[in-house]
Amino acid sequence: MSTKKSLLHLGFWVGLALIFNIGIYFFMGQEKAMAFLGGYVIEQSLSLDNLFLFLLIFESFSLKPEYQKRVLTYGIVGAIILRFIFVVLGISIVNKFHWMLYIFGLLLLVSGFKMLFKNESESDVKNSKILKVLNKIIPVSEELDGEKFFTRKNGILYATPLLAILILVEGSDIIFAIDSIPAIFSITTDPFIVYTSNVFAILGLRNLYFLLEKLHNNFAYVKYGVACILIFTGIKLSIAFFHVEISVLVSLVTIFTILLVSILASIFKSKKDKKLYSLDTK
Repeated sequence: MSTKKSLLHLGFWVGLALIFNIGIYFFMGQEKAMAFLGGYVIEQSLSLDNLFLFLLIFESFSLKPEYQKRVLTYGIVGAIILRFIFVVLGISIVNKFHWMLYIFGLLLLVSGFKMLFKNESESDVKNSKILKVLNKIIPVSEELDGEKFFTRKNGILYATPLLAILILVEGSDIIFAIDSIPAIFSITTDPFIVYTSNVFAILGLRNLYFLLEKLHNNFAYVKYGVACILIFTGIKLSIAFFHVEISVLVSLVTIFTILLVSILASIFKSKKDKKLYSLDTK
């Protein structure tokens, strides 16, 4: 998929989310509309780090783009189902044990600081515990068989590497949801707003991935922006213990600012690196 096509498709999903947001404004009021926008921005921002992990997984298995599309499509369907389970469970827990919000805040702080200092590597992906468990359940073939998740060799059923990659993608999404759902709780605990903001962000992930695949070298500092957003939402949830509230509007402005600064800093670094490279080659 070309960069232009990815941008157009991503624009369609973002536009659809904004139209839905306008509908919330007219039918549910300004407060709910701002909460939806805040949840959508948080989910979309945090998904950037998850997409970089997808990119690492696909690169480590040398998976061709035509196969990546199928894995991402199934991954998105799985993510929508998983989000529903996480949202229902998360809100049930918070409603029964309100103090869990403060625990979520601390978890977000830990996740944010870990993201600042931890680097994923190809060896981490290929030596994943998820793949080791899969190998114990069913043998995994060394080669792909088209877009099949299973194949038969000499009458024995094998999982193809494509299934292994899909399980890795879904596994990383579960870990990602543990961060993203509590982060949205810093804005709202309304189940409708939390789930719909998640779903609309997820629907555009495939196009956002193919855009990042082509431009990821230009976003060196986005990871740190995402980490700072996690830290901010963790602080917002944690200080509520001391009856200190940060409004949705302030949260939105802060998150937008962090994301924008990280993107602009990345673009500036990319241009600087290209300029230095052109000078070195002269």
